[in-house]
Amino acid sequence: MIKRGFRHSRYNRCLLIGAIFWIVPAQPAKAIDEIQVYNAGIAAPGQFTIEQHLNYVATGVTTPPFPGGLVSNHSLNGTPEFAYGMTDWWELGLYLPFAVQNQQFLSDAFKVRTLFVSPHADQRDFFYGLNLEFSTPTQPFAQTRSALEVRPIVGVRNADYEFIFNPIVDAGFGKLGELDFAPAARLARKLGPDLFLGLEYYADFGPISDFPKLADQQHSLFLVTDFKLGVVDVDFGVGYGLTSSSDRWVVKTIIGYAFPVPGSSSGTDTAGPVNPMSHSSTRVLQP
Repeated sequence: MIKRGFRHSRYNRCLLIGAIFWIVPAQPAKAIDEIQVYNAGIAAPGQFTIEQHLNYVATGVTTPPFPGGLVSNHSLNGTPEFAYGMTDWWELGLYLPFAVQNQQFLSDAFKVRTLFVSPHADQRDFFYGLNLEFSTPTQPFAQTRSALEVRPIVGVRNADYEFIFNPIVDAGFGKLGELDFAPAARLARKLGPDLFLGLEYYADFGPISDFPKLADQQHSLFLVTDFKLGVVDVDFGVGYGLTSSSDRWVVKTIIGYAFPVPGSSSGTDTAGPVNPMSHSSTRVLQP
């Protein structure tokens, strides 16, 4: 996926974001519609992208996270994601998350996000960003009717390796809300021009005010690969839960395509999508 930071000139906005971060009560997100480490890559200005996330819990937790909540075992979770590049440091996105459980389709309403990144992050050795995501979860997915994800992005790379860290905080609004710490990280090795192999770590430590014991936290490790199939990018991974409260086996995939930048010549490489693990963008950089 094409993921994303903010400029130093946005200092005042950062102060406002920090204030929101500390005063909003929260609710941890329970659905796994998107299993991904954001790498601060974004669409070119004026460019539309689309991705389809699908995650199947082959062996998972059989009890709901709260009364009436979605049971993850044998569930299919996912979301189509639409994004648009506003500038070389700003992208807007829309998600339509869903789940299928016991042959029943369940909608999780929508999510909107705004993503700020260091310009041309996909070509930097050190890159950073900040993603803000507002959602309106429905009853099977959460106990609160609105939530905010604050996802900082920081990473380093060289010609062969890439390491990315997303120290995510989920915040749910309302009397049942709480601040939840759910970090993610990625270490990957480049094996070819469009082939990557790596490990991804996802965790949910629980409420920041009172972390539960380790057995009651969620910790998972995924073996992942990223490659091209024609003009689309594919991210595929298999995850194993490391604690009793984690889903034991999860299969995830992301299929993405980036539409050509309006006004670009047909012979340029802007028609292809951006690999979520690539060190350099498939698009032409804007001056």
